[in-house]
Amino acid sequence: MGKTQVSNHHPTQGTKVGNYRWIVCALLFFATTINYIDRQVIGLLKPTLETEFNWTESDYANIVMVFAGCYALGYIIFGNFIDKIGSKLGYAISIIVWSIAAMLHALVKSTFGFGVVRGLLGLGEAGNFPAAVKAVAEWFPVKERALATGIFNSGTSIGAVAAPILVPWILGAYGWQQAFLITGAIGFIWLVFWWFFYEIPSRQKRVTTTEFAYIHSDNEPIMAENASAIKWSRLLTIRQTWVFIIGKLLTDPIWWFFLFWLPSYFSTTFNLDLKKPSLHLAIVYTATTFGSIGGGYLSSYLIKQGWPVLKARKTTLLIMAFAILPIILARYATNIWTAVGIISLATAAHQAWSANIFTIVSDIVPKRAVSSVVGVGGMAGSIGSTLFPLLVGWLLDYYKAAGNIGAGYNIIFIICGLAYLIAWFIIHRLTSHLKPVEL
Repeated sequence: MGKTQVSNHHPTQGTKVGNYRWIVCALLFFATTINYIDRQVIGLLKPTLETEFNWTESDYANIVMVFAGCYALGYIIFGNFIDKIGSKLGYAISIIVWSIAAMLHALVKSTFGFGVVRGLLGLGEAGNFPAAVKAVAEWFPVKERALATGIFNSGTSIGAVAAPILVPWILGAYGWQQAFLITGAIGFIWLVFWWFFYEIPSRQKRVTTTEFAYIHSDNEPIMAENASAIKWSRLLTIRQTWVFIIGKLLTDPIWWFFLFWLPSYFSTTFNLDLKKPSLHLAIVYTATTFGSIGGGYLSSYLIKQGWPVLKARKTTLLIMAFAILPIILARYATNIWTAVGIISLATAAHQAWSANIFTIVSDIVPKRAVSSVVGVGGMAGSIGSTLFPLLVGWLLDYYKAAGNIGAGYNIIFIICGLAYLIAWFIIHRLTSHLKPVEL
């Protein structure tokens, strides 16, 4: 623990700081990529599974709802649990649970069975973001956190890009069961690297004294190893927590729609063949990678230019909220590439929004409460994501029966376009004269 004595030292200009924190960021990126590959598989197999199990749109919506509900529960469980046992062990337990659940999909024989394993997958996957955001708070100074969060959060995009290429190939070569087995097993490979290369800075022998000092150059208190977690019921009484809750509650459902229904949208609207690797979907989800990293870079750049931290975050959020508005015009797209362009802008802006809303947590709450607040806000986002598929499924079934499923998607795109501006306005009101909370 000797390194803690230099926490207030600021490395002088030209001093070689060291880069081990970026190795940590890479580990978080790959875990998030795997998280989203495992999550995305069912959306890409939806047409095949609909035929196999005679699903309606509402059946599929119910399966998504079960996942979202258990994901919400998992956020609360893992959020507080990770603050208690630490990011290293907490992350390991999370990925073990979700990887096993992903592989169990291959053994399912009924729609009910899919609901059960999707629920277990949701429970396990919920540990990813509380652990990752906490690790960023432990390993990065404030001025680099949004960029680091943007980089690891881009794993959601890379996972969504890799899945439309990998899953159809496995489906065509081996069948849908093997698609679940092979993608689910990847998490155990990551686990080996995580266990051998990750530790908190005060315990990590590979980090230099200079880099350790740089990590703590914001003069934030270094979290004691025995620091107690804060009960989430107490966190609900402070405004800082509600900033993150609102940011997740109103926008997470939109991202889940992009994730679980875009393949089906392109299939039904533009006759895209989901049994083949999809360039269109790969482009949409590749755009989100640029959005995640770019959004993180933008607010970090503004802070380095002297902007107040919260102003830099909120300005970036507002820009992204306006960038998502054009998705309302997707209803007028008669060409698939026009739709790809409009939706790519919206999904990229969402990921930029996500990178900054996660980073706000470490800006305004102590490190020992970061995972818990992410858990509470993540639960709120998952509750919204549990209810939104019910509306989506009902709208699509209703308009499909009427012979105009496109009208259902048009209504959903209007909701998508407006959600972020509403969320930003509420966040702006909550953060007037807001300062970091002391717990």
